[in-house]
Amino acid sequence: MAAAEGSFVKLIELSIPGLYVLESPVWGDDRGSFREWFKDEDFQAAGIVFRAQQANLSISKRNVVRGLHYSMAPEGQAKVVTCAHGELDDVIVDVRVGSPSYGRCEVVHLAAGEERSVYVPVGVAHGFCVTSEVGALTYLLSSPFNAALELEINPFDEEINVPWTISGEAVVSPKDAGAPSLRERCDANELPLFH
Repeated sequence: MAAAEGSFVKLIELSIPGLYVLESPVWGDDRGSFREWFKDEDFQAAGIVFRAQQANLSISKRNVVRGLHYSMAPEGQAKVVTCAHGELDDVIVDVRVGSPSYGRCEVVHLAAGEERSVYVPVGVAHGFCVTSEVGALTYLLSSPFNAALELEINPFDEEINVPWTISGEAVVSPKDAGAPSLRERCDANELPLFH
């Protein structure tokens, strides 16, 4: 199951500036499948400099909602995310003060074995919910996790109104469930600026 010659990751910008869906071919045979979900040269061709500093794997059960998280690290923190097992809805909210899409939400369905991943730019909030029995999200970070600089916004903030696709009661951490709203974070000057 060798990758086809000239394989590439195609970047498609969404309505939030700097947010991209990444599409890459999936090659399969009787052994399984293979997919390149991050390729630096394709990012560079799109004008994006992304240097992975950390890789994470999150495994969750159905109806788990994680997020909405963002980093206030001075160097910023971009992410490249993909689904390694099951299915999930990836949620991105623009929380950059001064952005033309401030407060806008995008939802991208990701599934293991499908061709989509997501590039999450610096300064936006990220979360996801698992829509299969079990889902695994793997992601690369452009800066290391720093708990002191990691903030969250309530995933059920009525002003953002994320269309979570859960079937039953959401399973949410106490920290996320008790997180401030986007308006409260803005009033406290705890949001990144749009560059």
